[in-house]
Amino acid sequence: MNAKISNHIESFDFSQISEARKQTLQPLVDYIQGKYATQLEIRLNFICTHNSRRSHLSQIWSQAAAHHFNIKQVYCYSGGTEATAMFPMVAETLVNNGFDIQELSEDSNPVYAVKFDGNQAAVIGFSKRFDDAFNPESEFAAIMTCSQADQGCPFIGGAEKRIPITFEDPKAFDNTPQQAEKYNERSLQIAQEMFYVFSKIN
Repeated sequence: MNAKISNHIESFDFSQISEARKQTLQPLVDYIQGKYATQLEIRLNFICTHNSRRSHLSQIWSQAAAHHFNIKQVYCYSGGTEATAMFPMVAETLVNNGFDIQELSEDSNPVYAVKFDGNQAAVIGFSKRFDDAFNPESEFAAIMTCSQADQGCPFIGGAEKRIPITFEDPKAFDNTPQQAEKYNERSLQIAQEMFYVFSKIN
């Protein structure tokens, strides 16, 4: 694991997560545990409206958490109810958090390769609909990371389970002096909660 990411992991304090929030996270713990116990592939599709911010952060930190806790056969994806682009501040925030990022294309919806460990395959990040061919078509959990997508997309075809785990949108601070701080805050909240989830798998 990249050194800066390891430092963040060491700073996580799961006691800071409220009991109410842990109850919100429990269905995801249960889904992963059920698959892990039966040695089945674990596919997690993190879904937000535009697949531009929270869903990417959730996908990438979850893949890192699975690796950290040595939970095998975990494949994390992200998607939206529509495709836009990964917001540049998300990539910048992940770099600041310790990830290595390579931009593979420079069009209106760039494709990024995100690495948390030099010996692990990169997570591929770009904006897409949740049902894009890049994502799984069946036997996955749909994790709804924003209330708008959760309310506006009541049916996710192919999903075995739909799990609402919503996060506040850092977009509210775009182009303000607090932008970098708030994106970092949201990234590390998502990280700590996803690491909590995977810490419960045995």
